[in-house]
Amino acid sequence: MNNIMTINGHRAVIQFDPDIGMFRGEFTGLSGGADFYATDVEGLQREGAISLRVYLEACAKRGIEPLAKLSGALNLRVQPELHRAVTIAAKAAGKSINQWASEALQAAAHA
Repeated sequence: MNNIMTINGHRAVIQFDPDIGMFRGEFTGLSGGADFYATDVEGLQREGAISLRVYLEACAKRGIEPLAKLSGALNLRVQPELHRAVTIAAKAAGKSINQWASEALQAAAHA
C-alpha cells in the first residue's frame, strides 16, 4: 500500500524499498521527476523539502512550468457490469455519470 506525504504543499507517494532498506518518496503532479530517500519520517520530510526546492529552482532557472499540465479529461475502461451500476447510481442521484464519477473520485482522492 502506498502512503502519501505532503511537503510544502506538494504530495509525494512514499514506498519502502527493501533492496536498499530505505523509504523512497516521489512527488506527484510535477512536470518532471523529483524523488528522495530516507530511513525515517523526519528524514523523508527533510530530504523531500530539499528535493522539491532543487526541482523548483531548476524549473525557475530554465523557465519550465513545474506542475504537470492536465486536460481534465479522464478516460476509464471498466467492466460492463460496473458501467451499468455506475449509470444506475448516477441516475438515482439525479446526476450525469460525469458529475457522479467526479464527486466519487474527489471523495476517494481526499480520503
